[in-house]
Amino acid sequence: MPNPLYDALFAPLATRETPFLTLPDTSTIAGADFHAMCARVAGALQVLGLEPGDRMAVQVEKSASALALYGGAVMAGVVFLPLNTAYTPDEVAYFLGDAGAKLLLADGAKAEALAPVTERCGTELMTLNADGSGSFAQATEAAPEAEAVDRAPGDLAALLYTSGTTGRSKGAMLSQRNLLSNAEVLVREWRFTEADVLLHALPIFHTHGLFVATNTLLLAGGSMILLPKLDVPALIRWLPKATSLMGVPTFYTRLLDDTRFTRDLVGHIRLFISGSAPLLAETHTAFEERTGHRILERYGMTETNMNTSNPYEGERRAGTVGFPLPGVTLKITDPDSGAPLPQGEIGLIEVKGENVFQGYWQMPEKTAQELREDGFFITGDLGRVDEDGYVTIVGRQKDLIIAGGYNIYPKEIELELDEAPGVLESAVIGVPHPDLGEGVLGVLVPTPGATPDPEAILADLTKRLARFKVPRALVVLPELPRNTMGKVQKNLLRDQFKDWFKG
Repeated sequence: MPNPLYDALFAPLATRETPFLTLPDTSTIAGADFHAMCARVAGALQVLGLEPGDRMAVQVEKSASALALYGGAVMAGVVFLPLNTAYTPDEVAYFLGDAGAKLLLADGAKAEALAPVTERCGTELMTLNADGSGSFAQATEAAPEAEAVDRAPGDLAALLYTSGTTGRSKGAMLSQRNLLSNAEVLVREWRFTEADVLLHALPIFHTHGLFVATNTLLLAGGSMILLPKLDVPALIRWLPKATSLMGVPTFYTRLLDDTRFTRDLVGHIRLFISGSAPLLAETHTAFEERTGHRILERYGMTETNMNTSNPYEGERRAGTVGFPLPGVTLKITDPDSGAPLPQGEIGLIEVKGENVFQGYWQMPEKTAQELREDGFFITGDLGRVDEDGYVTIVGRQKDLIIAGGYNIYPKEIELELDEAPGVLESAVIGVPHPDLGEGVLGVLVPTPGATPDPEAILADLTKRLARFKVPRALVVLPELPRNTMGKVQKNLLRDQFKDWFKG
């Protein structure tokens, strides 16, 4: 039976006796063994009563077993919903309720806190720990290896949530065709083959690590060294065994801070790729001077996977995200009228192609606002195309902050800050950060006669928000700058505090 994503990515593993995954303890998992893991996951899902189209939410630590959940979901036709491991139970509750998730797989250490949430949402809770233990692990051991179910290219494969400036998260619906078409393009454009070994230290609850990295290596027939997280000593230890590395800018700034990271260490590496946040020009330069390698920067987002890339062969131009990928049409439009703008002018970036998502889950009005009838998706990013065709991202129409590769939306944080003791109102901005690309800074205006306690407010925020969303600092101002219409001028705040994290 046809199942395009399974047929292209996972089916070839069934007869592969060579290693597909290398783990931190140096043990390996052959392709055939990983395929069997995926098939047992699919079998367990079927035994649990999940049917094609049902949603499975996953909030587990990165491991080979966690990666097999994705493969098993594809085989069973279950819609894969990965969740950031830093999300609090209250945050998880929204995703489960909105998606109507039938099953949540979580780390055993979080099960007690999540139990009331899943009960309220009518979602079954099972556990899977990084060491391979847990109730779902037991279920997979007892389950038969399932065959892949029949799926069509347009069938939903994954549901990834991306927050909006209103604070309400939106579920981006990604089909089998969306994911597979993008992987096919990336394999060709980045020259991945079965000889490639990717050093994989990205999270797998995010498009970058789950779809860009994993799908590309699966399709190419390559292998991966699976590290649980960014760990510079581990990267340095494993780089001699790899041919490629995908990372966010933080990977590269931290490697450059380590004297063991030398030209000799990476002389055999074929490709370094960066994305998910802007890479500073000085990082480009320093990296090339240290290693002789020029990092390849690209541009994508949850709703589209990859849209553009600097060339594999040719000039990788610092400060740009390269050219539209084959099959992707990109245009710059006037933010007000939607009319195309002349080359070189700054406007909204819109993209169209098989990589573009199907719309937002149960949000037809929001889908209609951002996905035009002719198939162009309004990214919300501001950019321009120069005379050579290189695309440059110059800003974001929305107040999105990207810190360490994670998307952070100020409104969600502002709603929490506004409720803090002594706070009249707040504004959250992203300002340059030497390690994270952008750092989250909260600006507070006190209620008359009150004195907010920034440390206490931050400590309280960590209980309700994922840690990566919590501001790295809070400052207090007598008032926020506003225009004549009363709108807060965050651009002035960004200018005022642009050097805050540089000292």
